[in-house]
Amino acid sequence: MEEYPMRILVVDDERAIRRYLRASLLTRGFEILEAGSAGEALQSLTNDRPDLVILDLGLPDMDGVEVVRRVREWSKIPIIILSVRDREDDKVAALDAGADDYLTKPFGMRELLARIRVAARHAHRTAQEPVFELGDLRIDLARREVTRAGERIALTPTEYDLLRVMVQNAGKVLTHNQILRQVWGAAYEEEAHLLRVNISNLRKKIEPDPDRPRFILTEPGVGYRFQDRQEV
Repeated sequence: MEEYPMRILVVDDERAIRRYLRASLLTRGFEILEAGSAGEALQSLTNDRPDLVILDLGLPDMDGVEVVRRVREWSKIPIIILSVRDREDDKVAALDAGADDYLTKPFGMRELLARIRVAARHAHRTAQEPVFELGDLRIDLARREVTRAGERIALTPTEYDLLRVMVQNAGKVLTHNQILRQVWGAAYEEEAHLLRVNISNLRKKIEPDPDRPRFILTEPGVGYRFQDRQEV
């Protein structure tokens, strides 16, 4: 079956940034679409059906976070934020809205390419792939079974649900609120201590060294990320 190049929509009101990204990504074999505003981006998403979006937050007609919210009402397309805003609050807001990753300007092309690869892998991981393996850790989502080095690990229902959510989003940063909503419900969004306790308990059970975690990684001030099995 013929493979088509990944189609990336670059959304930025700075023509120089769009030109740089177009030149850099075209040479890597990607197909590039451009938009200079939120309106153009939403129209392109509908008409051109890109595979991934690189989105600036400072757009002239709509804040990028609102763009993410609108897109997430109907699409799961990977969205990587590329912005000069480097405050934790901005990162949390974008990720909570549904962005898959957040990279600040100035940025390195190698790092951006790595983020693109991770986001693309996550997008192509389907429900028909119920077994996740990383090192000697094996998680069978269909059987709700977790083993390490062949030894079964006993998890509480909450610990399992927490692990499942993180594994299904492996390689993606999840904010505290996102995890709390998905595992405990919207009423628990402010219960960060509940999440910390359960993350600590889960690490004690699945990590070879809980004090130096390999699987459940902390994103300071933002949330957590489960290590992608092919992460570069």
